[in-house]
Amino acid sequence: MPWFAVSPRDPADPRWPLPEQPRVTLKAEDADEAREKFLEAYPSRPFGTPASPVADAGDAGFAGDRDALEIVPTDTPPSP
Repeated sequence: MPWFAVSPRDPADPRWPLPEQPRVTLKAEDADEAREKFLEAYPSRPFGTPASPVADAGDAGFAGDRDALEIVPTDTPPSP
């Protein structure tokens, strides 16, 4: 199964759930499955919004915006 790198198309997108990590690498059959796995793991803005900075109070993040995520094939990541 190939590896995919998922990152926000705009690095300043406030919906990105891991501000300290510019991309997430995961294993999936194809880019669509990689998107589904990402959306399952990060279903909402984990810290709300600037107007409401409460954990898990944000909206659905990237679920309704297919063009906001960049999903590209990548090499196997190094083991931690």
